[in-house]
Amino acid sequence: MQRPRSIKKFLSYEETIPGLLQAIGASEVLSRQSCILIKPNLVNGSPPPVTLPVAACEALVIACRRWSQARIVIAEGTGERYMTTGEVFRIHGYDRLAEAHGIELVDLNEAELVELRNPRCKVFPAFMMPRLVMESFVISAAVLKAHSLAVVTLGMKNMVGVAPPAYYQCGGHWKKSAFHHQAQTSIFELNCYRKPDLAFIDASIGQAEHHLSGQACDPPVNRLLAGFDPVAVDAVGARLLGIPWQRVGHIKMADGVLGRAEPVAGEPDGPDFEKVV
Repeated sequence: MQRPRSIKKFLSYEETIPGLLQAIGASEVLSRQSCILIKPNLVNGSPPPVTLPVAACEALVIACRRWSQARIVIAEGTGERYMTTGEVFRIHGYDRLAEAHGIELVDLNEAELVELRNPRCKVFPAFMMPRLVMESFVISAAVLKAHSLAVVTLGMKNMVGVAPPAYYQCGGHWKKSAFHHQAQTSIFELNCYRKPDLAFIDASIGQAEHHLSGQACDPPVNRLLAGFDPVAVDAVGARLLGIPWQRVGHIKMADGVLGRAEPVAGEPDGPDFEKVV
């Protein structure tokens, strides 16, 4: 049975991730895919919990391999101005992960693009999107963090990494600086063009104050969560940070459009949900 979201206590990535994905019915969905793109949050060279631990991504890769014959790629476009995505992959050990499992690393900052249009979008009536993102089953593998502009950076905000700097670095320090203008609407509109097919959030630790600096959550949040509805998953992520999802503009805009922040009657959360939230 597919569920919009589920959450489990964190034991280890290799122990917890398979059960978490099973709880939402991911094995059957993944088995139908031809290409699975795992998009980790590797915004810069900072260590976890600012970025996704390579062990978390490895557990996702192993689960995908267990249930699917699909081509698997790990793809990111770092926002760090003075580093390439390849350098960031190496800093975090993703090059060794790729070699060990025989999978591809893709720099979305340099990928082939397609132009998409949506006249209902006001900030981005047209969007240049990596073709691979449109042709793959996308797993947004985020970390639980508060954000200085977006309030939170979770599964939907993590998709900003797909934006090519040639079009979305608009004079600012970060390679995706166009998203600093009208941040909430910008994130929502990006997800209107391409939302995650599966959202995963590593809330084993968490950053409650700022997405790039500040203290990690103390005590650690000690949770992992995932689901096929990124709006529902992000709403729980905000809750874990003590932030009502209604206060997060891009989640509020997406509710009822790209997913549902709260499940409807007859569509319960995973069986462990109430015990751990």
